[in-house]
Amino acid sequence: MSYKVVILDGPTGPEPVEAAELATVGATVARAATGSRDEHLSLVADADGILCDATAIDARLLAAAPRLRVVGEYGIGYDNIDVAAATARGVWIANVPGFCAEEVADHAMAMILAANRRLLAFDRSIRAGRWDPLGVGAGAERLSAQTLGVVGFGNIGRRVVRLAAAFGMRVLVYSPRTTPEQAREHGAERVELPALYAESDYVSLHLPATAESRGMIDASVLDQLKPTAWLINTGRGSLVDEAALLDALRSGRLAGAALDVRSAEPPAEPDPFRDLPNVILTPHAAYYSERSLLELRQRAARNVAAVLAGGKPANPVNAV
Repeated sequence: MSYKVVILDGPTGPEPVEAAELATVGATVARAATGSRDEHLSLVADADGILCDATAIDARLLAAAPRLRVVGEYGIGYDNIDVAAATARGVWIANVPGFCAEEVADHAMAMILAANRRLLAFDRSIRAGRWDPLGVGAGAERLSAQTLGVVGFGNIGRRVVRLAAAFGMRVLVYSPRTTPEQAREHGAERVELPALYAESDYVSLHLPATAESRGMIDASVLDQLKPTAWLINTGRGSLVDEAALLDALRSGRLAGAALDVRSAEPPAEPDPFRDLPNVILTPHAAYYSERSLLELRQRAARNVAAVLAGGKPANPVNAV
């Protein structure tokens, strides 16, 4: 029996990674060309499987795909998918947890180091013809004398804890399901959020996008941070109230922010964060390495192949 799997969006490369994985179950692959809604609705009409990253898999698209058995998400988060609607139609949803944990943790730690060592400020000053290490670096503290607060203690959060502890930092963590003993096993202290906010020199976010986490870093939380603190976000853009963050940065109530993820990607023009010297910006790139991208494509395709072969995905989000 042959199957059709549609790739609506997501990573690309010269190697036919998905096609090779799906060929093992007799599936062929079709990739969307324009990304338009009409094209997507047409492509899924006879699709047995879908692979996607950010495309909205909503009730209308699911209804347009009567043969659909599985949606494989390219990544960890799946807030673009109406899981309840898919479950009601007997469609598996699968994701790829942990595929880029090492890369994201490294990226978060690199942002902390860049902020601590004033790397961007030094670079800008040199390019402007200034040679003033004490003036540009004024206020810099020894990293091992500072405290990192990690919000979220999954695969990525635990890796960040280990990296920061290796630099001699005191590390505080918060996760509702993490016990003090579990935190200590990784070299951290488990605290409640008010203590983490008040005591941290850097606050690093590692939470999924949920209704509860949306906008959790708002004006009231930013007021709890030290004025010398930095906010690091390699988690999800929806975690942060960007208007409140912008106000805190402009007013000096917060020393800086390092943002890999934004509430809209790419952000609307003009982006006021670009004009601030106390902000580090990267384009949702923390997940990326050649190895992590290959692993992502392979694992996402294998989730789909497993369902088409009559089984269930290795990483199911729902149960059907």
